[in-house]
Amino acid sequence: MDAIGGGGGLISLPAYLLAGIPAHFAVGTNKLSSAMGTVISTIEFARSGYIRIKLAAVSVVTAIIGSSLGAQLALHINENDFRVILLIILPLTALYLLLNRHALNSKLADTKLTSSQFMLTIAISLGLGAYDGFYGPGTGTFLLITLTGIAHLPINLAAGNTKVINLTTNVTALVVFLLSGKVMMLLGLVAGLFSIVGNFLGAAYYKRFGSRIARPIIIIVLLIFLTKTIWDLVG
Repeated sequence: MDAIGGGGGLISLPAYLLAGIPAHFAVGTNKLSSAMGTVISTIEFARSGYIRIKLAAVSVVTAIIGSSLGAQLALHINENDFRVILLIILPLTALYLLLNRHALNSKLADTKLTSSQFMLTIAISLGLGAYDGFYGPGTGTFLLITLTGIAHLPINLAAGNTKVINLTTNVTALVVFLLSGKVMMLLGLVAGLFSIVGNFLGAAYYKRFGSRIARPIIIIVLLIFLTKTIWDLVG
């Protein structure tokens, strides 16, 4: 799911928590297994020509800047207030995908990018980087949707760029948790092996089916995210 439409952490992180692992160790261990899997899907997307080096490099830099700004923003805004906003955004996003059949286009990766697409991609990376630093869940899914729907990137380039950004943020966070001693190494490595298999299969399915499989996967991720958000608010 994560390789195709993002949002894998919405499933894996609760699994760690349900197993009784303390929250900080659950997040840190999840970062290890997720990073291992994301490396594979990123490599597969790169081998397929879905990553433009210049665009990806600038997106990574702006996403990191945005992430640091988002972390600062988290100190001033109540997280529950942000969840209420998501209760409006998530259903509208799902409805947009259901009604707009062209929301995820399937143009080829050799399409020449315009300056407008380039600048919009940078802005989206900055904005969603801030979201990732502030809250985080579903960042990959939102990246894929906005890069295709707003920046009008071909879906394969949007997916490749999303993987590069996700890998960067995962590794950055993982380093922090490793330095803090909040990673269960053996569990994370074993889970990471399964994450590698899942990401390899997901990347293979994506290369074969493209937007046909991305649309339903993303809608499922959004519904899971909406359910989780409501649960967090009620709980």
